[in-house]
Amino acid sequence: MRQTFPLVYQTPALWATTVLAEPMALLSDHAYLERKAASNALDLLNRWAEPTCPDTWVQTLAHVAQDETAHLYSVSRLIAKRGGVLPRSHKNQYANDMRGLVRVGRGKLDILDRLLVSALIEVRSCERFLILAETAEDAELAHLYKSLFASEAGHYKTFLSLAETVTDADVVAARWSELLEREAEIIQAQPKGARLHSGF
Repeated sequence: MRQTFPLVYQTPALWATTVLAEPMALLSDHAYLERKAASNALDLLNRWAEPTCPDTWVQTLAHVAQDETAHLYSVSRLIAKRGGVLPRSHKNQYANDMRGLVRVGRGKLDILDRLLVSALIEVRSCERFLILAETAEDAELAHLYKSLFASEAGHYKTFLSLAETVTDADVVAARWSELLEREAEIIQAQPKGARLHSGF
């Protein structure tokens, strides 16, 4: 039974069948996404809203970065086990488009958007981990995505909780609703391919 995620657009199961046809390309893309997720958490670590750092802000983001780094290790180890190597370069149009929603340089609004965009990328990834786990006939891949889903299921809630330390809850809720709509448009506009955030 599929879990319900707070997303406007729900990924169809057939998407997983398509991307799993190229497992090494999917794993390579995934490894880079874990690296980016870890670096994003570390970047946010010192971006709290002035004048004071909220309690546990640094520890929370350091923990997220630690989780993402552990996931990078797991994915890269599986790539190596299967005889693959990571390419030197990687592009993620979905993440670039999502980052374009951030109101850069606008103080608390900038920080709020960075946290909410991070939450959206996490929940979309989580949704797709679960679909991959349920669809993969390769037992090793199914196990990988099931374990990653279990580990990452709470990350988006972590970013939402941090967002509520930046500004009023009603402001967070309104912006979250707006960005959910934008994310649905962005994910559906992505080109098809063996990527975690590809379109379908």
